[in-house]
Amino acid sequence: MKRSTTSTPCHWTAVASPQRRHLSSRGFTLIEVLAAAFVMTVAIGSSLIVLGRGFASLDSARCVSYASQIMQSEFEKMRLTTWTDVRTNYSPGVDADHATVADVTIDPAYFNVGDVGSRMTMKRSAYWAPGHDGVTGDHEVVLVKLTIEWSTRDRRTLHRSYVTYYGMAGLYDYFIL
Repeated sequence: MKRSTTSTPCHWTAVASPQRRHLSSRGFTLIEVLAAAFVMTVAIGSSLIVLGRGFASLDSARCVSYASQIMQSEFEKMRLTTWTDVRTNYSPGVDADHATVADVTIDPAYFNVGDVGSRMTMKRSAYWAPGHDGVTGDHEVVLVKLTIEWSTRDRRTLHRSYVTYYGMAGLYDYFIL
């Protein structure tokens, strides 16, 4: 170190030796570069995993939404039918164990939304609702259940169901199971 030539005697300045200047200009070692590459690989890899799961969740939410819309549309069509048509066309079973199950055609308008509608199948089950004693029905109310199943992109099968009661006075509100 060399003493400064300024008027204050406390200031010292450092003078780098030629050997020290040479060491600082060499760059990174191989281990430092490999450690940085490893950290970047882990960060990018975990980002891709999170991104993939986010897209899977988005697809699942989209399918649940479309399934709900499809079933609501089917219940609105059912609301327009008469009691006689419901008794004839749905031919309700005696109870839940002997319900009449039928495939329902999904409206083709839902197939225009990517491949979501094409992955779905809808079934309708109908049976006479239990009477006041909880066992025998009085054949005045039919319990109708719509179920949509679909497969996700990761090959899991999911489903959504709505249930309603259709009586001689018409369709009651439907609710989600």
